[in-house]
This record gives sequence, C-alpha cells and structure tokens, in this order.
Amino acid sequence: MDRRDLLRAAAALPFLRAAVPDKAFAQAYPARNITMIVPFPAGGQADLAARPVAMALERVLGKPVIVDNRAGGGGGSVGNAAAARAEPDGYTLLMTLSSLAVLPEADRLFDRPVAYEVSQFMPIARVLADPTLLAVPASAPWKTAQDFIEDAKKRPGQITYGSSGPYGTLHVAMEMFANSAGIKLLHVPFRGAGPALTALLSGTVQAIAAAPGTLKPQVDDGKLRVLGNCGAKRIASFPDVPTFQELGYKDVEMYIWAGLFAQSSLPAPIASRLREAMAQVMTSPDVLKTFETSGSLVAYQDAPAFSEFVAADSARLIAAVKKIGKVE
Repeated sequence: MDRRDLLRAAAALPFLRAAVPDKAFAQAYPARNITMIVPFPAGGQADLAARPVAMALERVLGKPVIVDNRAGGGGGSVGNAAAARAEPDGYTLLMTLSSLAVLPEADRLFDRPVAYEVSQFMPIARVLADPTLLAVPASAPWKTAQDFIEDAKKRPGQITYGSSGPYGTLHVAMEMFANSAGIKLLHVPFRGAGPALTALLSGTVQAIAAAPGTLKPQVDDGKLRVLGNCGAKRIASFPDVPTFQELGYKDVEMYIWAGLFAQSSLPAPIASRLREAMAQVMTSPDVLKTFETSGSLVAYQDAPAFSEFVAADSARLIAAVKKIGKVE
C-alpha cells in the first residue's frame, strides 16, 4: 500500500465508524486504560469519592482506571472543562461535585468566557451526597454555631474561611450560611478542599465548610470541632451536631455530592456498560465499608434518578449564587 492508499484509508475511518453499530464498539469496551478526571487536588470530597470507585471499576471492567487530579483552580472549572472537551468514547470520565452547574453561572455573572456547559455532560451515577458542615479548629473559642455567629457580628469581615475556589461548593455553602445569619466573613480561596483544610489546620484560616468524610479524621484526632450541619437532617457520623435549620436558619441547606459523568454524546451502549459497572461498584462490600469508615455513606443513584437530582439541586444552587452576587 503506497502513501496515497494510506491517506485514503485514514480519511475513510470516520465513515467506517459511523457505518458500524455502536454496539460492536461497546462490546470491545474497554480496550485500554480509562482516565477519571478529578478537578481538585487530593484530600477533598471528589478525590475521596474517586479513588475507591476507580479501584472497584478496574475489577469490574478489567482495565486500569487512572485518577487524574486536574487541580488547575477555578473551583473545579479547569478539570470539568477538560472532561467536557474529551473524546466521547468512554475513556475519559469525570468525578466531580455539585459545583458543576454553578461555575458556568459564575462565569456569566462576571462576563467571562464560559468554560463549559452542563449540557455537555451525561450523568452516569451519583456516589456520595453529604451535607456540608461548618468546622473550626478545636482550639477556637467558639463552642457552638451561635458563639461563632455572635462573634462574627461583632467583627464583620474579620473571621476568615477557606474554600476550594470562588463559587465552588465550599464557598457557596459558607456564603449561604453567612447571608442567612446576617454576618460577613472574609473568603480565602484555595485550589481545592484539601489545601483549604490544610490552611485551617495550620491556622491560616479560621473556618471551613466541608464534607463529613473530609473532616472526620481531623475531628477524631481532636484537631477540629464541627459547629453546624447544612443538611436538612442530622447525620450518623456527627449525630450531636445540630442542623442550621434546627437553629432557626431555615434557608440554609447545602449538600456536597460527588458523581460520575461522561460526555453527553457518549454512545448509548457504552453509557449502559458504565451504568451496569457502577451498579456493581456501588453495592460492593469493600466500597460500602470504605465510605462508611470515612464518615460519608454511599448515596448511589443510577443515571435517570441522578439526572433528576442534578437538575433540581443545580436550580437551587444557581439561585443561591445569583443571590450572593459578585463576591471577590
């Protein structure tokens, strides 16, 4: 075969792909390693969700699933956008958080180019869905959420809190709480929840809103204290921590969920294969035990239920972001 024949054959490949049913390609899936993008550094909720799931998916699918922490900042926007641009072939997945729908709205709020749209993604499965918790150092003077609020009212803008980046889940949770409580706090953004937690432990910031699984090891070691729960109900890992709704702040409700996504144009047979694999993963005793030990119970939903959940939760979070407005 000469060079012209090779070029003609290469040019014909897309048409051959279209002529062969997707099912034939899906039957061979996966034929190589899969990358699972996590748009945050290690140590946060998305990373906590990704690693046990990736290990279990390897066993089910028979190919390595490599966790790729794309911690480029932007509250997860950089990694989300990278996944959105990837080839829709099932070899680039995304384990991301509830900020997925918020970040494009923040771009619009600031008249910035929108990095990606939620419509570019297909929900595969929800993994975790925890309420955010308000945590402070164990050495802090605040023993209760009311202590914290009263002090913040005396010193507006002086109590610092860390987040995973502007308009990320941790930022929105704290601003939702601050708005409801009538207080002003000083936001200090980091590149992810892991670095924000490190800053809290070192005394660089004074508070954080984070997931139970992120906080529990530090609370168990006596380094942190949890003051309030942004969920509608108390949780098993922190049963003595009241919800903000119990304390009278009825409009404070914020969850930090983690879920697996692919590109919206992923062929249906490959999407079905991934959904079937995730159904096995999320009922695996090893995976269930790993999350239970971390303080974050599995909150599995298959794609149809997860899609409805994302739509409803995103609408509430987008409304919260618009209420917060431009916060530098």
